[in-house]
Amino acid sequence: MAENSLGHNESQVFVLQKIQPALNGLMDGSVSTLAPIFAAAFATKQPHIAFLVGLSAAVGAGISMAFAEGLSDDGALTGRGHPVSRGAITGLATFLGGILHTLPFLLHNLNHALYFAYLIVGFELCIIAYIRYHYFKMNFWLSMLQVIIGGALVFTAGILIGVS
Repeated sequence: MAENSLGHNESQVFVLQKIQPALNGLMDGSVSTLAPIFAAAFATKQPHIAFLVGLSAAVGAGISMAFAEGLSDDGALTGRGHPVSRGAITGLATFLGGILHTLPFLLHNLNHALYFAYLIVGFELCIIAYIRYHYFKMNFWLSMLQVIIGGALVFTAGILIGVS
């Protein structure tokens, strides 16, 4: 494989410029939106309110992460690629990570919405662990443990805030 000017081969460039920004976004969107969604669900007991909170958190986090990634560097020194591309990938992945477990709150029954949201959060965390395992050669079970601990801390914070 040919190397670029920074000594990265095509596979490394793909991981650096596409997978890593997507993983950052997916992790941020999946975890950072948990607390506001579940706090709203437990505080109001209204799935529609939780949906609106989740939607606004996913949109806001997506925009914020897109700008943060795009403005972090121009890619010339690090080889991380064009900032607009990285920002778009990160922003879309952040939105996706936040909206997936928000969608169940379109259901009118709060308990059903919560159960579906729990399942989707578990699925998201497994996907994150798999990406870390597959592309970054992390131990799968250690990666699962790390993402579950992170997600559980934020999830617990949301519930505790929502029931207070």
